[in-house]
Amino acid sequence: MRVTVEAGAGLSRRMTVELPADDVERQVDRRLRDVARKARLPGFRPGKIPMPVLRRRFGAGVRGEVLGELVQSTFPRAVAEQALRPAGRPEIEPDIDAESRRYAYTARFEVLPEIALNDLSGKRIVRPVAEVTDADVDAMIERLREQRTTFAEVARGAQAGDRVTVSYAGSIDGEPFDGGSAEHRPLRLGSGGFPPGFEQQIEGAAAGAERLVVATFPEDHQNERLAGRAAQFKVRVEAVAEPRLPSVDADFLAAFGVADGEIAQFRAEVRANMERELHQRIKAAVTTQVMDALIEANPVELPAVLVAEEIQTLKGQARESAGSSNKDLPDEHFAESAERRVKLGLVVAEVVKRHDLSPSAERVRALVEELAATYERPDDIVNYYYADPRRLSSVEALALEELVVERMLASAEVAEEPGSFAALTGQPGG
Repeated sequence: MRVTVEAGAGLSRRMTVELPADDVERQVDRRLRDVARKARLPGFRPGKIPMPVLRRRFGAGVRGEVLGELVQSTFPRAVAEQALRPAGRPEIEPDIDAESRRYAYTARFEVLPEIALNDLSGKRIVRPVAEVTDADVDAMIERLREQRTTFAEVARGAQAGDRVTVSYAGSIDGEPFDGGSAEHRPLRLGSGGFPPGFEQQIEGAAAGAERLVVATFPEDHQNERLAGRAAQFKVRVEAVAEPRLPSVDADFLAAFGVADGEIAQFRAEVRANMERELHQRIKAAVTTQVMDALIEANPVELPAVLVAEEIQTLKGQARESAGSSNKDLPDEHFAESAERRVKLGLVVAEVVKRHDLSPSAERVRALVEELAATYERPDDIVNYYYADPRRLSSVEALALEELVVERMLASAEVAEEPGSFAALTGQPGG
């Protein structure tokens, strides 16, 4: 096997592999003899077709099959011999000339870039520092109460926070528009689900009242035909209901699995969940900074084929999450995210390789148990992950990411910054 490589623009390579003619023709003859035992041609008895006839009739196809198999077996050896690291699948072009006994193929592909791998010296990483306070627990319990809000109809006028049931008909310049009318629609005043000003003009109206509401759609409204336009709505208020928060009693606690009605136990479980969430948010904030710093410290030329593959992956994920609505989104919409993901994957892989990182079984187990702790029956979740290597591999990847972050933090300047649970978790008041 003779291998020659030509470097093209950037990371592209053109590799020609010439195969020993004797080896190829020996395999072709062996394959043709197999064909001879099964082939059926007019004028010849089964198994009695002369070899020259077999060559004329089946030679080209058999040579193609043999070369295809040889490509599969010789390409990995050829790139290893040339110390090449292909990125993505190669484009293969056969080069066969049986008369001159030339059996070769050309492979065009991109290679993975060489990465010098700079550490994070001179980079500043901010690690948030916060704890869950009693006030945070109180606020969380209030949010849990709000999630279980019930409504009771009242005879008074509607107030912010009430749930009103309305029927309305909207028009622009006297003409109805799509989506501008509805019957018996519930609306929580203050939710912001209608054009600005609509909900405020319902306040004070009691059941049975009618209002003419004028509201203007935002300039950035998703429907371009409505953006920035003023609409009139004829609104009839059919019912007004005020919110009723549940008491923190035995029934409320039982809904969260605290069967004995112990408020202290309930608060302890709420706090534990909040502390787990806070820990995850802090870890995520540090990880994001480390990955950003890694990319900044290690400029990388990206193989176009990997970026193209990642774009298709992102498009597929977007299509699954939103149905067919974004099937026509152009590749450019995903290009920036795809480039970042490819760049990060290459740099992180180099960190893993250079420092020979591999998570221990103990670290993976601890991470599985951490993930399972948020469930009612943690042992079942632990068993779920360990029952399938594919599931466990996702946790192993997270554990490996933790090792990368720890290794890179060792060379960075790490500063602690005081924060709060509300601010770090995006809760109201943060």
